[in-house]
Amino acid sequence: MTVTTLDPTSALIVVDLQQGIVGLPLAHPVAGVVERSAALLTAFRDRGLPVVLVNVAGSPAGRTDRGAMGGARSFAEGWTDLIPELAQQPEDILVTKRARSAFTGTGLTERLRALGVTQVVVTGIATASGVESTARDAHEQGFHVTLPVDAMTDSTLASHEHSIAQSFPRIAETGTTQDVLDALAAQG
Repeated sequence: MTVTTLDPTSALIVVDLQQGIVGLPLAHPVAGVVERSAALLTAFRDRGLPVVLVNVAGSPAGRTDRGAMGGARSFAEGWTDLIPELAQQPEDILVTKRARSAFTGTGLTERLRALGVTQVVVTGIATASGVESTARDAHEQGFHVTLPVDAMTDSTLASHEHSIAQSFPRIAETGTTQDVLDALAAQG
């Protein structure tokens, strides 16, 4: 696990840190994930780098072994609201997804390309779902991908660890939040 560098125009993508998800049972304390994501948000914003805040408001309609949970669903009021710790700013890019990846059907690739983004840093919940799907799509779209693994969690430790050990090394550089902050600081 190493973060070698960050491109001069990197974007931070924070996945599904929203009211309805942060209260779910998770493998790691959510406060740490939120704190580290917030530290990255501050660093990216201070450097004028793009920030993407993502929430989920549905899922694909296809059948799965877990049942027909996709498609149009209703959520409790406030369920999709981003948590206040993200301190949403007017210049942030907001993405509401209805799939696991923040890139699917949202126009995010084109928006990032228009800003000259060549690399993304992805944090959030859940490691093996929204984070991994977003990271995979970013990689397949030709972005360099960095994953600070201490700024994400999943509903189970096994899912989280599987993504980190098996999937992430094929699509990204991994490290810690501090590694990313150090790489940003090295840019000056």
